[in-house]
Amino acid sequence: MSLSHPNLANWRPPEDYQPVSSQVEGVSVYAPAPKEKPHTDLPVTYACPNCGASTRFDVAAGGVACEHCGYTTAVHSERVGRRAAEFEFTLETLSLAQQGWGLARRELHCDHCGAVLAVPENAMTATCPFCASNKVNLRAAPAEQLRPGFLIAFNVQMDTIRRRAAEWLAKGWFHPSDLASAVVVDRFNGVYLPFWTFDSAITARWSAEVGYERTERYYDAGSKDWKTRVVIDWRHETGQVDLSIDDLLVSGTTHASRAILERLNPFQLNDLQTYTPDCLAGWQALTYDVTLPAAWEQGKAVIREQAREACYADIPTQHVRNFKMTADLADETWRYILLPVYLAAYQYQGKVYQLMANGQTGTIAGQKPVAWWKVWLAIAALLAPGVLLGLIGLPLLAVGGVGLVPLVIGAVALVAGGVFSYQIYRKAVESEAA
Repeated sequence: MSLSHPNLANWRPPEDYQPVSSQVEGVSVYAPAPKEKPHTDLPVTYACPNCGASTRFDVAAGGVACEHCGYTTAVHSERVGRRAAEFEFTLETLSLAQQGWGLARRELHCDHCGAVLAVPENAMTATCPFCASNKVNLRAAPAEQLRPGFLIAFNVQMDTIRRRAAEWLAKGWFHPSDLASAVVVDRFNGVYLPFWTFDSAITARWSAEVGYERTERYYDAGSKDWKTRVVIDWRHETGQVDLSIDDLLVSGTTHASRAILERLNPFQLNDLQTYTPDCLAGWQALTYDVTLPAAWEQGKAVIREQAREACYADIPTQHVRNFKMTADLADETWRYILLPVYLAAYQYQGKVYQLMANGQTGTIAGQKPVAWWKVWLAIAALLAPGVLLGLIGLPLLAVGGVGLVPLVIGAVALVAGGVFSYQIYRKAVESEAA
């Protein structure tokens, strides 16, 4: 407001107001001053009270333990499962959310792939667990990112993961024989990966032309006989489907392969517990690079596809054309959680591969290099009989009809060999790609 008016000469703004920019010359505008967010907890460090050595969250002990003297202490975290609090998509919710990790940590930044991990304060420079690069550097961890609300603690010990990973790597005849060596499985690091969960209620309305089969008799002038045929009667129909999406998981990072992460599912969200810095003691945690708005866009795409499938399932026939759908979302809520994953990145013949294990269930998934000479040798062996019979049959066909038999058998063998060869090739490609 302007102070030039005589009745406002002595006017003063309230104490909790401050001047803000005005779009009108000569007019002063005041707005409530932003309230500073209280810092309810200070960063904490984890040193053993008995011997002063570093401590870490121990899977077997179920609490923070010292590997030097055996001291243990319980973690003050409540198991809440799927009752874990969810938040609405409002600015007020985001402004009230806590930030930082709640303990003294540093960041491990990979100059090669860009991954940023929060590591214990006493961590030394290491190899990036996502791309196996040693071009990393440590720096102080900023505190402006959202703090996780909940997590699932590691439940499977490293020795078990290494054994299962070695068994998994040894499977498959077309992989290198030395793949299960200790060099690979010793690269595992326990990393808490960021995830967003979303809940929503969906009302999907569809309209389409729906076809219904009907059998009719007709007279065939060519054969001069009555026959039957199936015809489709089309009519326009509409419908509505109501869905409830509960705990849709969306990865909060682009550095871990989503294809591999999907094969680690399911995580048992009934084991969710309130986030406490104690659980991160001695473990790495990946900073999210997929923000809440970006993750929600991915989530909405998945939700709409589920709604589309539900609408198609609502239609009583498989004959559908000119399908249209509108989906209205309501009661959208979200959580930011951490899930336990053992992760190893290794290089083989200049290419980087990722190997992961579910830290809650022990499920193994990842990429494996292929010994392509084995694949090509197997394909050649499968195709050889058909090609050989064809080479035998062609000369015999020129001198008589006896060559027709090996040609037919060779053609069948070549087709069968081609089918098996394609399956082997596709499986080999899928094992490398993720």
